[in-house]
Amino acid sequence: MAVARQGQAPLNHGKINRCAAGAVFDTATWVGEAAGLVVVGYGGLSAEDGKMAGVAPDDPRYSTEPADPQAYTTANDRLYTRFARLYDIVVKASPVWRRWLGHALPAIRGPRVLEVSFGTGWLLTRYAGRNRTDGIDLNPALVAVARRNLARAGLQARLRQGRVEALPYPDASFDTVVNTMAFTGYPDGAAAAAELARVLKPGGRLVLIDIGFPRDGNRLGNTLVQHLWKPFGDLVRDVPALLSEVGLDVTDDEIGGWGSVHRYLATKPAA
Repeated sequence: MAVARQGQAPLNHGKINRCAAGAVFDTATWVGEAAGLVVVGYGGLSAEDGKMAGVAPDDPRYSTEPADPQAYTTANDRLYTRFARLYDIVVKASPVWRRWLGHALPAIRGPRVLEVSFGTGWLLTRYAGRNRTDGIDLNPALVAVARRNLARAGLQARLRQGRVEALPYPDASFDTVVNTMAFTGYPDGAAAAAELARVLKPGGRLVLIDIGFPRDGNRLGNTLVQHLWKPFGDLVRDVPALLSEVGLDVTDDEIGGWGSVHRYLATKPAA
């Protein structure tokens, strides 16, 4: 399927991994400001924790899939459980993070919408009232946080715990599937892409926001990807290629982080 890449001036914001108290956070851990630059901290797993010695991609820029996907997922899940409340606070306090997630909103079309790996549910509270909304996340602590946030907003969505590799929905169920800042945390990108595509209706759209290399190859964007996110466990992949392989037509917009944060819109061809 075709891949169209659309140019857009990148925002000068970065998502930077950090260690704290000897642990690498896989939740948003801090919001800083230095020299007028707002920085959102959002760490990942270390290579050791993720056992990163699996299948290597053809392009050496991209991450190697974990040799032990279950170990990677378990360590990831454990950190989210520990820092779920902190993650909620930081997402709400960070205008940069919210701006990135907010790029999904104009692309969401109902009536049926699924958000996969919704985290604290901040984005759900922005659109659930206008659609028949379902959500699924691996981590029970985050499911509980998201339910509280929806209740405080006076909104409802059908939330459940589960894995992206085995979504508990029939084929062709949703008009839009939303996935923000989560795809780099899945141990098997091909399996995740296949499931996200499977549950889309013909003509439906996947809205995916995550990390990718800047198209112009600028030093700041490449530095963020190569020397910060990847070493701490973010699995950076050729997302347009993966989505095309499962039959979706993809467009790619750079939305932040010196071109290192992308919004991918992937449409399932109509039957």
